[in-house]
Amino acid sequence: MIRRLRSIVPFAVRTSLCAALFMAALFLAPPAVRAEEPITPLSNDAPDFIEITPKTRASIEKGLRYLATLQGRDGSFGGRSGGQTVGITSLACLAFMADGNLPGRGEYAVQVERALDFILRSVQETGLITADAGSTPMYGHGFATLLLGEVYGMTGDRRVRDALVKAVRLIVATQNSEGGWRYQPVPLDADLSVTICQIMGLRSARNAGLSVPKETIDRAIVYVRQCQNREDGGFRYQLMIGGSMFPRSAAGVASLYYAGIYQDRALERGLDYLLRNKNEVAARGSHYFYGQYYAVQAMYLAGGKYWAQWYPMVRDEMVRQQQERGGWTGDQGEDYGTAMALLVLQAPNRFLPIFQR
Repeated sequence: MIRRLRSIVPFAVRTSLCAALFMAALFLAPPAVRAEEPITPLSNDAPDFIEITPKTRASIEKGLRYLATLQGRDGSFGGRSGGQTVGITSLACLAFMADGNLPGRGEYAVQVERALDFILRSVQETGLITADAGSTPMYGHGFATLLLGEVYGMTGDRRVRDALVKAVRLIVATQNSEGGWRYQPVPLDADLSVTICQIMGLRSARNAGLSVPKETIDRAIVYVRQCQNREDGGFRYQLMIGGSMFPRSAAGVASLYYAGIYQDRALERGLDYLLRNKNEVAARGSHYFYGQYYAVQAMYLAGGKYWAQWYPMVRDEMVRQQQERGGWTGDQGEDYGTAMALLVLQAPNRFLPIFQR
């Protein structure tokens, strides 16, 4: 557009036009929000309630400060978790990015840079992203692919793109005949918990401009649909194993959204299951943060009454559970619990492309 203006508009007129545009932008821009004021999103789908209250903002800031103290010398998080270092490092990095931090930008830019460097050093020749001898590397691989997709989409970093391409190829190559993925990077078995990680990684990569085979997504949709129980709308762990449980049902609903299904009876039934069984996850049983992480995404993507009912409830619950030093303890340790809680609380920030409708 600038080139066209230069070619058809005289210099003096261009100068006057630019000055007018600058003054219009200056006077028409919305006033800056003071730090102590409640933050509400500036978007077309803004809810009719305050999402991030001053108390929530204070909790987030305290949590981010504490999370930064948990980073290892090599840039990783979760080194004491017993084999999930890549996954937890990716989640912690995403928690900083959800507050607007990126490499070279923001209060926690250094933490993001160091965590990203750790992930890039963990990319194997095969494309698998792993740094330890854990028995479930595809969990970490999925979270790391999601991280790389978010970073590349916002920075265009060539190093990140090269690693992301390899990571996506590995996911595509290891999808099993049912349409899902499991612990190891081989196409032999599948479960819903690992499958959602790969779907989110692929969605992030596609959002960032990479090509993802349509048939891979279509087969994943078939698998997720087949994991849904007809009786109650919840989701099983595998096709023929287990009844409905809150954490995997939240993952199932989120999977369909991230696979590109936005209007569907399966979504309605899954969302209603989550609302009916919200006390199951509130009881802080196994996989508490895992369930909250996917549930808040599912409700945000559903929007409307679902989001208005869900977010204030989970927000206040998370703030109450924050420890004095600033963190949260999950079943995979403080690094994991703190990163997950921060991602839940910061969903309304909408800084991460994956969390935008």
